[in-house]
This record gives sequence, structure tokens and C-alpha cells, in this order.
Amino acid sequence: MSGHPRRLVLRHGKWWATEGVPAGRDRGGWGGSRVVARPLCRVKLFLDHRSRSEVVLLVGARTNGATPLVMAAKNGHIACVEYLVERCNADLEQVGSVVFDGETIDGAPPLWCAAAAGHLEVVSYLLARGANVNATTKTNSTPLRAACFDGHFDIVKYLVEHNSDIEVANRHGHTCLMIACYKGHYDIASYLIDIKADVNRKSVKGNTALHDCAESGSLDIMKLLIDHGAKMDVDSYGMTPLLAASVTGHTHIVEYLISRSDLVSTRDKIDALELLGATYVDKKRDMLGAYRFWKMAMNERYEDEMMVFPKPRQPSPIAAYENCIEVTTPQQLDEIISDPDEMRMQALLVRERILGPAHPDTSYYIRYRGAVYADTGNFDRCITLWMYALDMQQKILEPLSPMTQSSFVSFAELFSFMMNEAKNRDSQQDRVRRQVPIVNFCDMMRVFEKCMREVEVGMTQLSKAGGANGERDTTYFHRILVIMMHLICLLSKLGPALSELQRYTMRKAVFTLVKLNPRGTGGVTPLHLACSRDSSSTVGHFPICTFPSVEVVTLLLEVGADPTQCDNWGNSALHVLGSNKQCRREVVQVLLAAGAHLDALNHEGQSFASLRASRGQKLHQIVNPLQHTSLQCLAAAVLRKHSIPYATSVPPRLCQFVDQH
Repeated sequence: MSGHPRRLVLRHGKWWATEGVPAGRDRGGWGGSRVVARPLCRVKLFLDHRSRSEVVLLVGARTNGATPLVMAAKNGHIACVEYLVERCNADLEQVGSVVFDGETIDGAPPLWCAAAAGHLEVVSYLLARGANVNATTKTNSTPLRAACFDGHFDIVKYLVEHNSDIEVANRHGHTCLMIACYKGHYDIASYLIDIKADVNRKSVKGNTALHDCAESGSLDIMKLLIDHGAKMDVDSYGMTPLLAASVTGHTHIVEYLISRSDLVSTRDKIDALELLGATYVDKKRDMLGAYRFWKMAMNERYEDEMMVFPKPRQPSPIAAYENCIEVTTPQQLDEIISDPDEMRMQALLVRERILGPAHPDTSYYIRYRGAVYADTGNFDRCITLWMYALDMQQKILEPLSPMTQSSFVSFAELFSFMMNEAKNRDSQQDRVRRQVPIVNFCDMMRVFEKCMREVEVGMTQLSKAGGANGERDTTYFHRILVIMMHLICLLSKLGPALSELQRYTMRKAVFTLVKLNPRGTGGVTPLHLACSRDSSSTVGHFPICTFPSVEVVTLLLEVGADPTQCDNWGNSALHVLGSNKQCRREVVQVLLAAGAHLDALNHEGQSFASLRASRGQKLHQIVNPLQHTSLQCLAAAVLRKHSIPYATSVPPRLCQFVDQH
């Protein structure tokens, strides 16, 4: 529930809701490539004739991130494991990167790999040889937790019998009991409870094993936990296990918990039923089911035709919800059952009231409903809902939040899709492109301005961040700058159809960005990003804009971007162009016309010409160097070439110019 890496993805012209494993309920890694083990005969054939020093080097070497021992343990090749340990003296604690079900685990010891893959014989051998039973991956996942994840009960018992610590949690604070509950492994959960695992332990996000049962639908384990003293506590979002079950749509969990008056109050019961109804509308698309649960909640609110538990008064109608008001009487509820759109707006209102704006599902389902409208061609409703969700995210979430960035990407994908669809429609109908804005200019500018606000608060965040968080924030900030480049590209495509005032507004907004001088990873500027091929592939799943973009580069230069500005490695925008696989001549010419220098050198002594030469392209195939080389450039190159001291003899304003040559 909370922490799902979900997003809306535009594929083949339709919006799809993606859903993954919540943070902390995975094995603990991401990305990577497949690891393949070799049988013993081939390993011996490869190593037997080599010297001791060569064997040590090869046994410690990594292929696709994993050592031979790590690969052998993962694949259960006990003979290979024995040979590598006994004959080759392989380190039992050497770690590597391994892949399970498409997920890469970094820093995994051999014992962890064997436990995760279910190879008891390898596990017992490694422990007998002295492997650390509590060795962890980079995300602090133990071999015991790995065995609990996939339900290897025999390995769980063996590890516990050999002193594995059942309370070691991963970096998200999720214990072995929690993962067993989430994955629905009753036998493992029962065993861990019997040996006194803490049933009320909380994760970093504040959820307990009961929350994990509620989210996964494991009713039998939930009953077991309750019988052993588990409490109905709240997580960091204020969610009880009952509400968690309502959000995920596990009706049998909700029905069991609301039947336990010793565990939940009447008000809790009402909230759960109303939230479950909202889930039936948006997740299960079952209007009659939603009506049934809302009717049950309404009956709980009334006693002898008197409202005992009134709904909180809504401050004012919400325009994004078509000014709908939550129903408060059984008669009003009966009236809306025939209006599906009204039911959908009721679901959004209920979810926002009960979960609050800070909960990820609140903004997610607003965006989801907007995507459904977009799929039916109702783009105005979609944009209105997404704007409302974006406002909510920027008010509540921390700066540079991935969820906020996901909203910006969705907007960019939507605008790009609308523009392409309109272009295709025009070319098919009358073969003449209409000179009118394809997307509402005001909508696009509102998104751009909100993205600008994210850049500004992100720069403030970076100025006071440090350590690991600083590195993470730099990555997030770089991504928001790339998103900015795509929005600028889309705005530039509207250019010919804009009025003078609109064109001025757009250029002023881009000027504000350039004046801020934001720097991404490695000190890159917006102009660097506009010239980088990588900017095309680092945002979203639906193609938005292609970079390098002559339109974006031209616009940035026109509003004052400096073509000679360098990143941390001394690369100018021209160097970035030179590093691309393909080099667009028109972009080079625009940069040169604005004052970029062909002969400028980066910190490795590379010029644009040498970078293109490494790609098999000569300079004269792109531009005539004589037209873009000045006497000043030649003089600076001579000073550098002959190591002539110039710091005291050249005016200070020219020192930087000489340094670049």
C-alpha cells in the first residue's frame, strides 16, 4: 500500500497503471543482468593447470557482478562450491550482484544466494565451513530473510538452528516475520512466532506484520498474529491494518476485522467500509460492490433514523471533482448509483477525506482517474485532475520527490501524445497543418511554472544536503532538469502558432530558468542537457522529445545561455555534441554562431574535433574550421602549447579564455 513504486505509463496511446512490490517487501536490489554458472568439470578444466596466484585472481574476479563462488551457490552446484572453497581457497564472505526474478541484489554473499535460491545442501556446507550466518547484502537483507521471502521453510529452520538472528531487519526496517506475512508463508510465520519473533515490531514507515497481512490478504496469518498479541497500530500515514486492507481491496480481511468489536471501533468500521467502496470503484471497477459497502457504512452512521456519526463538513466544493459534494443520506446514495461518473467523484472525495492528501494513494488515484478520461479523449478533465494532484504533491511531499517527478513526466507524455495525435489527424484529413496551438498554451505554461518551482526548491535542498542524501538529491535534481528540457521542447513546438504575448511569456520563463543557472549531475547546465543524446532516453516510457534539439538549443541561447560554460570536467555544450554517436550539424552551427569555440579543450585535453575523430568523423565534414577560428583563439592555443606563463601578463578577463584553449 504505502510506498508502492506505481506510476501511470503511456503505451500505444493508452494509460496503464503499473504496480510493483512495496518498498521493503522486495529482496532488496534493482536492475542488473543474468548470472550463469558453469558445471564443475569446466571449472576444473579452466583452473587446475594455473598457478596459485592466477587461481586467486580468477576466483575473486567478477563476471556480470558475481564471483564464481557466488554463482555456484546461487545455482546450487554443490560440487563447484566445494571445489572453489577447498581447492581454490575462495573467500566464503566474498560478495557479488545476483539476479532473482529480474531483480538485482547487490553485495550478496554466497550463503545469502544459496538460501534465497533454496539450496539447503549448499547452505549447510557453507555454514559448516564457517560462513557468517548473519552476513547481509547492501540493503541489510540476511540469508534468513532471503529464505523467508520465497518460503524455503527447511532452510529457515536450519539457519535459525545455527544462530541466525530473526530480528535483523533490512534497510526499510522489515523483519523476517514481516516478509513471511507479506508473502503469505503461514508455516514460516507460525515457526517464527513460536520462537518469539516480535509481532509488534515496526518498520521505518511504521507498519507492522499485521499491515503486511492486510496488504497481502493473508487472513490465517493475521489471526495467528492477533492470537499472539499483535496490536492494531498505525503506520506513518496514520493507516491501521484495517484501512490497509480496504485500500488494497482485500474484502475478507475487512469483513473479519470489522466483525471484531474488540479490535475496531464503529468509526473505524465506517471509514474502512467507505474506503473499501472507493477501492471497488477505482481498482475493481465494481459500482454495485461499492454501493453495497457505502450503504453498509451509511447504515452504521444512522441509529433509529438519527445520524449518530455525521461526515465531516466539506470546506468547499472542489472544481477538479466537478464541484461534487459527498453524499450524507441514504437517499442521496441511492440517487448516484445510476451515475457512474458521480460514483467515481465520490470515490475520490472519500479517499482524500480518509487517507488525507499526504498518502500516496490519494494523488495516485486522482491521476489514475485523469488517465482514464484521457484514454476516452477527454483531455480537459484529465489535465484538471492532474493539476489538482500536482498541487497536492507539491504542497505535501518533500522537494524533488519521485512521485512529483512522475506527475511531471506524465504531463510531458500527455502533451506530446496530444500534439502527435493532432498532427497525424491533420495530415490524414487535409494534409495541411493548422497553425493553431495543439495543446492549450496556458496548461503547458502552468506545468512549466510548477516544474520551475521544483527546480528552485531543489536548488535550496541541494545547498543544505550532504552525504548519501546529497548524492540522491543530485540524481533527482538532474532528472527534474531533464524533464524541464522536454517541457521546453514541447513549448518550442507551439512557437509558430503562439501570439506575441504568449511567445514573450514562454521566453521569459525560459530566461528565468537560465538565470537560475541550475546544475545537474557533473555540473551540467540546461544547454548541456539540450545537446545530449542521453536526455532523450532518461524520461518516461512514451517518446516525448529527441535530443540534441536545435529548437531548444536556439531558445536557450536566445535568452542568454552561455555556450562556453563548462561542466565539472571542462566540457562545453559543444563537447557534449562531439561525444554523441551522431552529431547534428545544425546544432553545431547554432552554438558556433552564439560564440562557442571549436578549439576549446576539456580537462582531458580533448576538443570537439578530436571527439568527432574518435567517432570516425572529420571536422571539415561538419563545418569549415577556418570560418570559426579567430586570431584570439590561435594566440591562446600558442600560449597553452608552449606553457608560456600568462596569468600575470594577460588581463584577468582573458585568463579563462586561454584556459579553455
